Order: sequence, then C-alpha cells, then structure tokens
Amino acid sequence: GYALLALKEVEEISLLQPQVEESVLNLGKFHNVVRLVAFCPFSSSQVALENANAVSEGVVHEDLRLLLETYLPSKKKKVLLGVGDPKIGAAIQEELGYNCQTGGVIAEILRGVRLHFHNLVKGLTDLSACKAQLGLGHSYSRAKVKFNVNRVDNMIIQSISLLDQLDKDINTFSMRVREWYGYHFPELVKIINDNATYCRLAQVIGNRRELNEEKLEKLEELTMDGAKAKAILDASRSSMGMDISAIDLINIESFSSRVVSLSEYRQSLHTYLRSKMSQVAPSLSALIGEAVGARLIAHAGSLTNLAKYPASTVQILGAEKALFRALKTRGNTPKYGLIFHSTFIGRAAAKNKGRISRYLANKCSIASRIDCFSEVPTSVFGEKLREQVEERLSFYETGEIPRKNLDVMKEAMVEAEEAAAEITRKLEKQEKKRLKKEKKRLAALALASSENSSSTPEECEEASEKPKKKKKKQKPQEVPQENGMEDPSTSFSKPKKKKSFSKEELMSSDPEETTGSPSLPKRKKSSPREEKVNDPEEAGNRSVSKKKRRFSREEPVSSGPEEAAGSKSSSKKKKKFRKAAQED
Repeated sequence: GYALLALKEVEEISLLQPQVEESVLNLGKFHNVVRLVAFCPFSSSQVALENANAVSEGVVHEDLRLLLETYLPSKKKKVLLGVGDPKIGAAIQEELGYNCQTGGVIAEILRGVRLHFHNLVKGLTDLSACKAQLGLGHSYSRAKVKFNVNRVDNMIIQSISLLDQLDKDINTFSMRVREWYGYHFPELVKIINDNATYCRLAQVIGNRRELNEEKLEKLEELTMDGAKAKAILDASRSSMGMDISAIDLINIESFSSRVVSLSEYRQSLHTYLRSKMSQVAPSLSALIGEAVGARLIAHAGSLTNLAKYPASTVQILGAEKALFRALKTRGNTPKYGLIFHSTFIGRAAAKNKGRISRYLANKCSIASRIDCFSEVPTSVFGEKLREQVEERLSFYETGEIPRKNLDVMKEAMVEAEEAAAEITRKLEKQEKKRLKKEKKRLAALALASSENSSSTPEECEEASEKPKKKKKKQKPQEVPQENGMEDPSTSFSKPKKKKSFSKEELMSSDPEETTGSPSLPKRKKSSPREEKVNDPEEAGNRSVSKKKRRFSREEPVSSGPEEAAGSKSSSKKKKKFRKAAQED
C-alpha cells in the first residue's frame, strides 16, 4: 500500500554521517525520527499491480492522489514531500502542487523505513510483508515480459542460427562423402555438383560394377536429367576407381543417408523460418527476403532493437570489424554489411552499390519499425517499399524518375487498412468457431454428467423392484408343484386366506393337534410357517382343506348349481370340524 510518514526536524548533514547511518538500524532511535501518519493498503493484488505500473511509468494513481489530498495539509507551500522515485515525484509536483524532494537524505530515510516497516504498521509481520512483496514483484515482472506468442522473434534468431550451422555441417559432411566414395567412383564428383544429390546417388549406386541399365530410371529421377544419368552409367563402366569391400560400402551408405536426412531437415527448417518471418516481420521479409531479414534480427538481438537502430547502423550491421579497422587505419569505411546478401546490391552497378545500399538500409529501417509497432502485421508496406527500391534501381540505370514517397505511402495506407480489416474478420470467424466448439464440448460434458447422476437412482429403483417381482412370481409356481392339482374350492376363498403347504406339513399337523402339549417345544424350534400353526382353529381349517382335497380327487368337478350345493355342504362340514377341534 501507500504509506505517509512524518519526519521530525533534523539536520540533513548529520543524517549522512556514518554514526547516524548506523543508528537507522536501531528501531528505538528510528522511532524518535520517523512516525507513521497514514497507511492505505491495496484492496487486491490486481489493484497493487495497477499502482505499481502507474508508479513505474511516473503517473499519479487515484489511490495515491486520494491519500495525499486526505492527509496532507491544505497549505501546500508549507509541505515538503520526500519521494524515492524522481519520476513520480515530478508528477506529484506537477499535478498536485506539492514540493517534492528526492535523493540524498530521502534515500537514507527510506532505507530505514523499508527495514522497520513491519514494526510501523500494526498487524503486519515481516513474513507477510516479504510474501506480499514477492507476489507483487512476480506479477509486475510477468506483466512487463508479457508478449504475443505468435510474434516471438526468439524463434527466428534460433532458427537462422541453426540454419547457418546446418549449412556448414552439411557442406563438411558432403565433402567427406565425396572424398570417401571418390576412391571407388572418382568420375561421379565431376558429373554431379550438388551435395545432397551426390549423397543420394552414392546410396543408390553402391558398387559401381553392379550399376546397369535397370537403374537408369532411378538415376534420371534423382538427377532430373537424362544426359547426366547416361553419363554416370558410361563412367561407371570405364571408371579408374579402386574396388571396395562390402563392409566399407555399408559404412559409406549409412553416412550418406545421414547427410541426406540432414539436408531434408534443413529444407523443413527453412520452410518453418519463412512461416515465422511472415508472422513476425512480414514487411521486412517482403522487402529484403526471409533469410537476410532473419539475420538482421538475429544480429540486432531482437526486432525491437532493430527498429531502434538508425538506417546508417542497419547499413553496416554485420561489418563491425571492417568498420573499426577502417577507423583505426583511417581508411574507407564499409558500404554495406548483411544487406549485401540481398539481390538489389548484386544487381546494381559497381559505382551505384553504395547508393543503393544506403537507400535499402533506409527502407529496411522503416519496414522493421512498421513490423515492430503495428497491431495487425501485414506485408503491404513491405511490398510497396520493395517497389520503391526497384524504381530507384531502374532510376540509377536508365534515369527514369521514381514516384514520390508520399504517394506510395498513401496507397499503402489504403491497402493496409483493407488487409487489416480482412485479417480481423478472419480472426473473428476463427474465434467464433472456437467458441462454438467450446460450447458444444461443455454441453456434451454437462449432458454426460447429468445422465450419470440420473442413472444412479434409477438403477437402485430397478434393483429394488426385481426381487419383489420374483417373489410374486414364485407363489403361483409353488402351488401346483406341491399339491399336484389345483383345488377348485380355493378359487372361491379370499386371497388373504390362501396358504400353500406341502403334504408332509399337513400330515404332521394332525397328530400334533391331537396329541397336544408334548409337541409344543418342537413347534417353537420349527420354521416360521410352522410357528403360525398354534391356533386350534387353524388346525381345524387345515384338516378341512385336506378332506376337501381328498373329496375333489374322488368326485369330478361339477358346474352350475351343483357347485353351489357342494360349497354349502363344505361349509357345514367346516363348522362340525371346528366344534370337534374346540372340544378336543
């Protein structure tokens, strides 16, 4: 937060003495000199970062303004405000009108304030203050270093450095293959000049004695020339080379295959470099080429550094050794450095090389600044600047007057606005597509989670319903198995009184009922179905049902009024049996 401290009137000269500087380390002595007037803590880390950025840029934040206007006296001329940072001190003096002092004694007092600050503010510990400072420092540094990932020039610097190293290595390895395979087939070196093609042919030919017309098509495919393929075939038949063993040939072929793979990787790396240059510095690459533009960025250290260089520095960038040697010996300074590799200087006449290099360096400086500071990078300006260099080159050769720079830049501005609008439109479409995909993905995840949550209670309900259904189904299945036949009388009785018992249970119930007490303990230990048969009325009902079953087996089932008569007779019999059971 912001802290406002009051300093007692002391001599400034005495504060700078070594004894007084050492006394700042003592908390008791420091309290006699400095006291805390007000402390305004930051409400969140975001607010702290905003205030830190404002202080670093020399801008008075609203929080700082509110603190100073609240706690400082209205008579501004009587107040002398000590500030550590000169930029923010100048801003306070300009906006609020307070006299500010920086440096000297203020730095010494602020050193003691930083040392004893956790003791000045109540509730603040040294550990928490250190954590807050560390967090704010990390967030401040992260915000300063934040950049667009697609416009990182570090990758260009590494790629062009690796490309140059690969060129050297491939050249060295190719010369080694030429020398090694030249012992066996020395005539091939004179026919084929390209290193990668030579290594591929060394792989295909192998032993020159085995080369015949069957491999002629393969040779034409590699050399892209029928005459060269025929020359290789003729040279292999009359070669002056020595014979070679199979193991030596295997080593040559494996080494040449590695050289071929390196050359293929070099091509893919060059493609990657071109794509990165079109993203990071499209105008510079359109003006001077991808390779030369990347070398300029790598030599300067970054695109920002290159944009800060004047055109005279860009012109001799890469020729520092020759420049300092010329300054030392008082000779002629170099006319060009890395930009010599561009096609414009090679096409110019000897007397015009210096002039065209100066003009090209000027346009390169403009293009690098456009690429560095434009929000939407486009290659429109680079193409227009290239046209200007072409016109200036033709002017040196033919005397044709080129267009004015103002007219060219107006055309470029119109085209750049159209190109920027198109690029922003494409980016918006891509963003919309990405948001749609994200919404679909989130909707699918939400649907899947809802299905999972809804399926769990349903499964529990299904699991609880299944055993119930099984129990209901088991009851009607057991009756015909135990009884053998269905009882016609049971169809007229109520469903609550329906009970299915096996023949053994029914037979055992009769003697138990007649005997009485001796069978009671056995009934207690029996199954739950047998425990229920304690009432004599139930025993009588069971005996009746047994006689009914015997009766139904002997007599056929009657229909109509005969069934009603049978039911009346059975009810009379039931009453008789109940009386007999009660008497027993």
